[in-house]
Amino acid sequence: MRARTLLPGSLAVALLTLTGCGTDSGGTNTTQSLPKEPAASAQPSTPSGDGEEDSSASVPAALKFTGTTVDGKAFDARSLAGKPTVLWFWAPWCPKCRAQAAETAKVAAEYAGRANVVGIAGLDENGAMKAFVAETDSGGFPHLSDENGEVWKRFEVTEQSRYVILDKNGKTTYEGVLPGGKGLAGKVAGLVG
Repeated sequence: MRARTLLPGSLAVALLTLTGCGTDSGGTNTTQSLPKEPAASAQPSTPSGDGEEDSSASVPAALKFTGTTVDGKAFDARSLAGKPTVLWFWAPWCPKCRAQAAETAKVAAEYAGRANVVGIAGLDENGAMKAFVAETDSGGFPHLSDENGEVWKRFEVTEQSRYVILDKNGKTTYEGVLPGGKGLAGKVAGLVG
């Protein structure tokens, strides 16, 4: 049963990886997308076996996921709780994402300690993701290697070059594209007070 469920998603990701980002021969903007389906890692915390509630009960459901950074370090989104958080979904081959990198890094530096910025790289292999971070000088904040698209699916992100902005309580306040990252600083400023 599980193989039958995973096969269509795997095929869709493989086909989308081949389509690219930018413009097609007709000059129309194209964007690579992931299928919308819930991720297996989107499980909420449950009470521990001893009758006490899990210690992460005060963490918003949106931040109850884990991953691995492009540098191979474990990442637990629970560490983001209590501050506004920008999740930037990007792909290494995407020119729109590359254009957003400088502004996103600037916002991450400007609001360090008051807001979180996390890149969620997908739609490629980790080596390309690491190269993108180095080439765009955006290593001042964590970037997750989401090769399987689990975090993308969790937030129902279906195309790269997308921002999901959460307030300090984990509520989504913005979800969409910000060309060149323009407007990101204002959205974060409004959340940090």
